[in-house]
Amino acid sequence: MSFEIPIRVYIEDTDAGGIVFYGNYLKFFERARTDFLRSIGIEQSVTIENNLIFVVRHVSVDYKSPARLDDVLSVSCAVKSMRPTRVVFAQSANRSADDTNLVNAEVEVVAVSMDTLKPRALPDTLLNTLHMTVGNTDV
Repeated sequence: MSFEIPIRVYIEDTDAGGIVFYGNYLKFFERARTDFLRSIGIEQSVTIENNLIFVVRHVSVDYKSPARLDDVLSVSCAVKSMRPTRVVFAQSANRSADDTNLVNAEVEVVAVSMDTLKPRALPDTLLNTLHMTVGNTDV
């Protein structure tokens, strides 16, 4: 299951040349992951109340082509793989106007207890919900 959100490129997202600053794609991917989780019933405010947060452990990004000021991007998120304490997401950003693939990424997050910041197993309900979304991740 792949999930997508639209993101318009604003002046604040760009460098002096009007091209999206490379680090801002991480913000775009974060928004897509958060909205993806929300779409399957996982509210991060609730996980926080239950002493569980997700922290990014590893990111691998492949920049292929630049996005520019005023472009509308389609930013996707899909679960690539899972373990009891970790989830790897496949993510991409495409320009909506011509569907050009601009950036691809893999983002690994680890579930940790807020109070200790030590890894912890995902609760079964969360694990099962995420497991149901694993599918085609060619994003």
